[in-house]
Amino acid sequence: MDKKGKLIIMEAGDASGKATQTRFLYEHLMNDGRNVTRVSFPDYGSDSSALVRMYLRGDFGAQAADVDAYAASAFFAVDRYASFHTKWGVEYRRGGIILSDRYTTSNLAHQAVKLVDEKARQEYFSWLEDFEYGRLGLPRPDLVVFLDMPPEASDRLLAARAKEKGKADIHEKDKDYLHRVHDVYAEVAKQFGWTRIVCGNGATPRRPEEIAEDVYRVVFPVLDGKGTDAYD
Repeated sequence: MDKKGKLIIMEAGDASGKATQTRFLYEHLMNDGRNVTRVSFPDYGSDSSALVRMYLRGDFGAQAADVDAYAASAFFAVDRYASFHTKWGVEYRRGGIILSDRYTTSNLAHQAVKLVDEKARQEYFSWLEDFEYGRLGLPRPDLVVFLDMPPEASDRLLAARAKEKGKADIHEKDKDYLHRVHDVYAEVAKQFGWTRIVCGNGATPRRPEEIAEDVYRVVFPVLDGKGTDAYD
């Protein structure tokens, strides 16, 4: 790589405000005059997400647990590989800022939740990092912002979204699965040193604008090379 850019990830469970916060941060950084590119995963507009779409649609099984964690991870990894090499890799190499709504970090929760045994889960974490960052050559994030939205609040937001969309994928249909994913998110955020932002109290989410202010405060030092506090 000619020059390494900065890769900032927005991570959270479904209906936790990732897209909104990524957009807010993108607009803020653009107003600051920064060179910033915004991406999202899965990349539903690309052919590379075909297997992801089949998985989430239920073609391989009606429940998320029907598909092996390693197989499902490979579907998502290929999509990210294609996106990096065709859409944002050049800007990253030039030193640009990449904002991503989900990344490899999503698999750490959504697929690890399928592995109950702690040893098996840690082995999966090691495999995933080696596969995506090592063998596929995808860049490691400079900062992962974990938007910690309480499951009770996410349930309300997800129900509203499903009503608007008129459909839900196999993850969104399973409330118990999503609650367990949130628990794993909290665990991996702490283990991997993500920066946690509390986004609600019980069933009441915080105002998106307030969350956005917190997000900018933790991102700004990283862009200027000063680092930030990890999970608290």
